[in-house]
Amino acid sequence: MKQHILLTGATGMLGKVLIQSLLKQDYKVSVLSRKPKQIDQVAIFLWDVYKQKIDISCLNGVDSIIHLAGENISSRKWSEQRKKEIIDSRVLSTQLLFKTLKENKNQVKDFISAAAIGYYGNRGDELLTEESTPGHDFLAECCIQWEKAVDQGNELDLRIVKIRTGVVLDKNDGALKAMAIPVKLFAGSPIGNGKQYIPWIHHYDMMQIYLYALRQSSIRGSYNACAPIPATNKAMTKAIARQLNRPVWPFGIPEKILELVLGEMSSLVTNSTNASAHKLLSSGFVFKFPELEQALTDIYHS
Repeated sequence: MKQHILLTGATGMLGKVLIQSLLKQDYKVSVLSRKPKQIDQVAIFLWDVYKQKIDISCLNGVDSIIHLAGENISSRKWSEQRKKEIIDSRVLSTQLLFKTLKENKNQVKDFISAAAIGYYGNRGDELLTEESTPGHDFLAECCIQWEKAVDQGNELDLRIVKIRTGVVLDKNDGALKAMAIPVKLFAGSPIGNGKQYIPWIHHYDMMQIYLYALRQSSIRGSYNACAPIPATNKAMTKAIARQLNRPVWPFGIPEKILELVLGEMSSLVTNSTNASAHKLLSSGFVFKFPELEQALTDIYHS
């Protein structure tokens, strides 16, 4: 039997596939959940992040924690209350895990946490590495607080890995499903001038990055999780249209319209983030889908 992994965020797009992949590779898997549920071959433990309650037996025999929990940032508009929930779900959950580790005997050595490319904010064409400064919008502020909470694990002598996740492409979930809807309805069009960089990544490579971080003890600190060959919003829209055999209108959707409809949340599609995958590549990670056309062909036609 390989390591025993404790996972949070098991109901998300990544969490569900990561559990199955870990089990197939003979890892033992336990999950922290807000509600009782059944997952074959997985032990379920309950926690309540907002009440700071947790079943401490979740740590029994655990070697590594993969922390994916956090409120969905795109499920509804960002009121002040919603923004607080988005940040609190990430910060308070991380603090609760570290508090539990500090106060209870355990053998946990690794803490691998989700983070987000939103850390950099809207930066145009600037090439962004893990050493780049953070942005100044809500997404950036959320990521700053999130990562500060994760970094507190260094005080517990844990190996800390922060995976700054890009736009994960999956046919049935997440951003790609939303982007494909207008294209399918013959209303495909870039956003604004379409020059915004989208830090995309195939869902398979995203899962593999977590498995890689789990196996490679030399992996520490922050890593941009995005494909090594970037794409603009315009290129992404056209590539999706080719896969679906649909046209793309030559004019862009004005950003002001999106701001009226989505409010501050429009930054999810209007921000430009040209993130570099160089650090991850230099560590030895190999992408299966480095090119957008290749990734979309696999997603839509494999």
